[in-house]
Amino acid sequence: MGKLIDGKVLSQKIFENIKEEHDKIKEKIGRSAGLAVIIVGENAASQVYVRNKIRACEKVGFYSENIKLPENITQEELLCEIRKLNEDKKIDGILVQLPLPKHINELKVINEIASSKDVDGFHTENIGKMMIGDKTGFLPCTPYGIMQMLEEYKIELLGKDAVIVGRSNIVGKPLALLLIQSGATVQVCNSKTKNLSEKLQKADIVVAAVGVPKLIKGRDIKEDAVVIDVGINRVDGKLCGDVDFDEIFEKASFITPVPGGVGPMTIASLIKNTFKSYKNKLAIIYSKFPFLQTNILFHVKK
Repeated sequence: MGKLIDGKVLSQKIFENIKEEHDKIKEKIGRSAGLAVIIVGENAASQVYVRNKIRACEKVGFYSENIKLPENITQEELLCEIRKLNEDKKIDGILVQLPLPKHINELKVINEIASSKDVDGFHTENIGKMMIGDKTGFLPCTPYGIMQMLEEYKIELLGKDAVIVGRSNIVGKPLALLLIQSGATVQVCNSKTKNLSEKLQKADIVVAAVGVPKLIKGRDIKEDAVVIDVGINRVDGKLCGDVDFDEIFEKASFITPVPGGVGPMTIASLIKNTFKSYKNKLAIIYSKFPFLQTNILFHVKK
C-alpha cells in the first residue's frame, strides 16, 4: 500500500519557515517582500489560481498586488504594465497568469519580466540557468515543488528510471532536466506515445502531467513505483488527477493525491522564489552599503 506524499503538510512547513524569517527581516528594514500577479480576462480556473497565490502571500506576510486586465488588452499595453512593475521597488516578484488570450505572444510577455523578478521561472535566462545547473536563477514552480517533495520524503533518484508523461514547458521539460541533474535516467512521453504502458511498467518514478483524467491505471505501473500526479481534472463534479488513484495506491510505494499533492507545493515554491528575490535585492544593497547591515544574515537558501 502506498504512502501519501502530502503537499499540504509540506507547503505549510515551508510557509511557517518563510514567515518566521521574513518577519525578522521586515522588522529590521521596514519593507515586506512583494508579489504582483497579473491576470488577463475572466478565465475561471485562472481566477482560482490567482486567489490561492494572493492568500499564500497573506499567510507569510508578503505585500501583494492582484492586477486584473481586460481580455481585449493589447500586447503593448500588457508589456507596459510589466515594465512599470519591473521598476517598482515594492515588487520582488512578477507573475503573469497563463494562459493568455490568443492575440498575445506568451513568450514575449514572459521575457518582458525582469529575470530578477521572474518568480515563475519561465524567463529564457532562468531556463538557461536551470539547464546548466546555475542555482542563482529561479526554478519553474511545479517542477521545483516536485523536487522538494522527493527530497522531503527521501526518495532516491540516483540511478533510477523515470518516465514523465507530458512534455510542456511548464512541467514536463523542466522537470526532466532537474531529474537528470539528480542522476535519474529520464524518458519523456505524451498521451500519444506508442506502447506507453510498457514504458511505464519499467519506471521507478512515474510523473503524470498530461491533462487526461485517470489515463494511467494500476496495470501500467510496477510494484513500489513512486507516482507523482500533476494533473487536475474535473469529472462528474469531482477533482481527479491523471492517474487512477484508487487502483495505483495499492501498488505504489509513494503517491501524491489530487487535490492536496503537487498543487500546494507549486504555490509554496512561488512564495519561496519571491522570498529569494527579496533577499537577493537586500544582499545587493548591503554589499554596496555595508554600514546599513544589521544582525541579519542574508543567505539565499535553495
